Amino acid sequence: MEGYILDWANLLLRWLHVITAIAWVGSSFYFVFLDSSLTPPEDEDLKKQGVSGELWAVHGGGFYHPVKFNVSPPKLPDHLHWFYWESYTTWLSGFALLTVSYLWNANIYLVNPADPNAMSAPLAVFTALSFLAVFWLLYDGICRVFGFKKHGDAIVGAMVLVQVCIAAYLACHIFPGQAAFLLMGAMLATSMSANVFFWIIPGQRTVVRALKNGDPVDPIYGKRGKQRSVHNTYFTLPVLFAMLSNHYGWLYNQKYNWLVLIGMMFAGAAIRQFFVLRHGHKLGRNKHPWPYALIGVLVILGVIAWLRPGPKPAAAAAPTSAPASQPAAGAVPYGEVAKVFAQHCVLCHSATGLAQKNVKLDSPGEVAQHTQQIYQQVVVLRKMPFGNPDGLSADERDLVKRWFESGASTAP
Repeated sequence: MEGYILDWANLLLRWLHVITAIAWVGSSFYFVFLDSSLTPPEDEDLKKQGVSGELWAVHGGGFYHPVKFNVSPPKLPDHLHWFYWESYTTWLSGFALLTVSYLWNANIYLVNPADPNAMSAPLAVFTALSFLAVFWLLYDGICRVFGFKKHGDAIVGAMVLVQVCIAAYLACHIFPGQAAFLLMGAMLATSMSANVFFWIIPGQRTVVRALKNGDPVDPIYGKRGKQRSVHNTYFTLPVLFAMLSNHYGWLYNQKYNWLVLIGMMFAGAAIRQFFVLRHGHKLGRNKHPWPYALIGVLVILGVIAWLRPGPKPAAAAAPTSAPASQPAAGAVPYGEVAKVFAQHCVLCHSATGLAQKNVKLDSPGEVAQHTQQIYQQVVVLRKMPFGNPDGLSADERDLVKRWFESGASTAP
């Protein structure tokens, strides 16, 4: 019953998390586009009101005319929409999902199977949460100290890049690959939401309070909020990659998985830079940003080439029909892979156990129905066993590979 309830909690939290993340990322991308596409107002009345930029757009059969005031509007409207619940709900649902999926079973998903005695489950949970908090504190300190100095944006960008590289190296050496990738995404997402909670919204509230009281508005609050908002947009694609990567075991089950993670995150940030600058290019504000897109694509292609699987033996061939009743000459005996299934798989895939995804591997007949799935999940994707709690070795994966490619016989 506990597993059933956790599965429902996982599904509903994941659903909520995806919905709110779409809303948050969508609004973030829209406002970055809007800021980059604003042009100086032509109407004299708008200029007198303090409008610094305007945009005409058409969407859904209607015309829109958003304007931006340099510091504050001459009169605060009665109804003011705030953009923060998207961020908060995304983080809260994501943290709840992290708790249900990983922290609740830390001894399975956070303790490195290669060295299960290195740390206890409580220590693993504490270390995982420390990644979220410590990264934010260091990043926030960098922004405070260097953010508004000469070449501050470049300095902050370089230092945060180094910080991300160090964090990726540590995470991938402390936790199993799948947990490490997910925690890196959660770490950056936590900083994004913290930017909203500690800087963007408080600054906006200070401005609104000053306007209501008739006090002069300090533009520094807008500058700080804008700075953190820009940082958030560059974190977005790396975070999305890290979150999606847990479906692809061949990404995080690499010896140098931390380099894979750094490379793909860097590619995401470079591609995001292309989209940020292309709006300004259309207005003649900057050169065409195609080099950023090219760099990002080349990095991705480099990772693809690096991780490509080796050539299969000439004699290797996947079965095209039901497994043979008798093993072919030289085939891996079913008894050998059955031992692997019994040790690493049947806990979650058996008639008397959880039978995850209705896959049962505790009898030859059941195994015969899922040979292609076994090969895909264990050998190609290297995603199963999930979290690899019992430390399925490379030799054991190779055994499953040879068994499948030699006919996948389930005969005794």
